[in-house]
Amino acid sequence: MKKILFVVPHRINRAPNQRFRFEQYISFLAENGFECTVSPLVVTAEEDKQFYQGSRLNKVVLGIKLALRRLADTLRSNQFDVIYIAREAFFTGSIFFEKRLKKSKAKIVYDFDDAIWLDVVSVNNRFFSWLKDASKTARIIQLSHKIFAGNQYLADYAKNHNSDVVIIPTTIDTQAYRPAYRIDKDRITIGWSGSVSTIEHFQFAIPALRLLKKKYGNKIEIKVIGDGNFKNEELGIRGMPWRADTELHDLQSIDIGMMPLPDDEWTWGKCGLKGLQYMALEIPTIMSAVGVNKEIIQHRRNGYLATTTEEWVLIISDLIENPSLRIAIGQEGRKTVVEKYSVVSQQQVYLDQFRSLVNS
Repeated sequence: MKKILFVVPHRINRAPNQRFRFEQYISFLAENGFECTVSPLVVTAEEDKQFYQGSRLNKVVLGIKLALRRLADTLRSNQFDVIYIAREAFFTGSIFFEKRLKKSKAKIVYDFDDAIWLDVVSVNNRFFSWLKDASKTARIIQLSHKIFAGNQYLADYAKNHNSDVVIIPTTIDTQAYRPAYRIDKDRITIGWSGSVSTIEHFQFAIPALRLLKKKYGNKIEIKVIGDGNFKNEELGIRGMPWRADTELHDLQSIDIGMMPLPDDEWTWGKCGLKGLQYMALEIPTIMSAVGVNKEIIQHRRNGYLATTTEEWVLIISDLIENPSLRIAIGQEGRKTVVEKYSVVSQQQVYLDQFRSLVNS
């Protein structure tokens, strides 16, 4: 049996990019001759809290602990045939650990699903920004044997530094993501799902939502999932925190899904996850006409693309007033996910990439 070591930032079922890019494939890989070991950098919820909210001293102490954890990975690296690195092995600008993993007998797979070569630092860790170096992305790509890129924009960047680049889209487990039976109801729920770090993207929808609230009043409600601290009194919004055990139920309560984004280099690297989640649940979806969204959505067939406030208002108004349209667009959206962006549609491609590495 061949062995894969997954070198990743977070524990299982903690981070969306991990959940929807490799965790869904672990059992399939195991069924097909690969023993999978996951090595998260940040292991517990308490470490999460220290990393994002702790004092500077606590973060330094934690950093030493995490570095020792990664050092242990380098010492056992020869036990594996493939080492899969998600985004980075360590959170500083150094590629010390990636270089040492490369010295093992294992083949290196590098997976990224954001434009992480851009200089973006979280607010909570801004003090430590001097430790970061966005150019490390190119250096990790150069030393890797194979690159998994989340979309064409990311793949084009990777090809500047490595010839073996494969587009592996972010995928949805459509066996788990099934549409809920929707009874007729008096209020239509317009929903957005994201996180504390992406709540700023939701702000781009507020001008349209103000107009819709003025037009429809209590006929609509607006749900924000992913930031429990978000409030907007004018629109009657109380944000909900993301919870793994209620994620599907929370999403299934949405009648119309929104994915607003600014048009910039960072968002061109996005892989459309939230839109794909809505679509898999047969929720009619409107996405900003940015990056990969324009590949996922065939406008007015399986969803909608919007750019201006007026377009957002017109599209959502149409969906509010036409239940049959919501059903038809939702069904086409799910069909797209099943055919192109589901685990089932991509699992053989995923397996073949690992097989080609160990057999080369």
